Amino acid sequence: MKLNSDKSILLIIDVQEKLLPVMNEVNGLLTSITKLIKGIQILEIPIIITEQYPKGLGATVSEIHELIPDIEAVEKRSFSCCFNENFMSVLENLNRKQVLVSGIETHVCVYQTCVDLLESGYDVFLIADAVSSRKQDDKDLAIRVLEKEGVELRRVEMALFELIKTSQHEKFKDISTIIK
Repeated sequence: MKLNSDKSILLIIDVQEKLLPVMNEVNGLLTSITKLIKGIQILEIPIIITEQYPKGLGATVSEIHELIPDIEAVEKRSFSCCFNENFMSVLENLNRKQVLVSGIETHVCVYQTCVDLLESGYDVFLIADAVSSRKQDDKDLAIRVLEKEGVELRRVEMALFELIKTSQHEKFKDISTIIK
C-alpha cells in the first residue's frame, strides 16, 4: 500500500512535558517528529495532536507546539485515541483514510490506537523513528506486533518521499531541505 497526500493525516500522540523526558532516545525522537511535522505542513496534510490527561502529564512539548500553534490538542483519558468521541469526530470530519502515526508510548497509546484504527477501517502507517517508549524492548515488541496486525511501517524520510512520489514534485526541494 502506498501513501497518498490527498488521503493522509498525521496523528501525533501524547508528546507531553512529563512523558517526553523519560522516553528512550529523546533527542532522536524529537528530531524525527519535528522533521515529520515540517514535511507534512509543506504538503498541507492535516495534523491531529492528542494529550493524555494534560492536567497530570502536562501539555504538548514546546518544540512541537511552536511548529503547530493553531492546532488544539484533543484531550483524552483512554489509551486508545479511538475511545475518545472528540478525536473520532475530528478524524471522521477530515474524510481521509490513511493515518500516519507518531508519538508515545509505542507499546501503550500508540499500539492501542493503531489497532483500533485498523479495526475502524483506516490504513495505518506507523512512523517507526517518530515513536518511542521508555524501554527500547517495549517499542520493538509493539512494532513487531503492529506489523503482524497489518500496520504499514515507514520512517520519516521514507514517508515524506513516498508522499511526493518524484523529484519533479513542486515541493521536492522543500522536503529535501528538511531531510538533510
